[in-house]
Amino acid sequence: MRIGELAARTGVSTRLLRYYEEQRLLTAERDHNGYRSYGEDAVVRVRQIRRLLGAGLTTEVIASALQCASGEEAHLDLCPELAQVLHRELTAMDDRIDVLRRRRSALAGYLDPPARYAGRRRTGACPDGGVPPGVPGLTR
Repeated sequence: MRIGELAARTGVSTRLLRYYEEQRLLTAERDHNGYRSYGEDAVVRVRQIRRLLGAGLTTEVIASALQCASGEEAHLDLCPELAQVLHRELTAMDDRIDVLRRRRSALAGYLDPPARYAGRRRTGACPDGGVPPGVPGLTR
């Protein structure tokens, strides 16, 4: 099948399919006229790639994980090396989540100041009615 048909069957743009090929996640044969030609297994492969991307994996990790993937759900037959990589990815993701939680808490603190500040008088830190300049969705 040609790239346009693969795109239609998977809901993935031709540009993205070319990127997957560039990243060595997907392979295509070339017809005598130079057009890409994909086998029927490419549909499953693209769905596996999408599933693994949805899990937050990088294309580099996916390249090695695809060797152990089966079915459209991208079930993985975990060899020790892949299990180690996935554990490392999960730990890194947990670390990013912790950082985001701390940042969210700090930001929320600006919107809901502690009770000790409730009695203080505002001092015009924000001109024109208390709306900071450049805040989307707020008007002065």
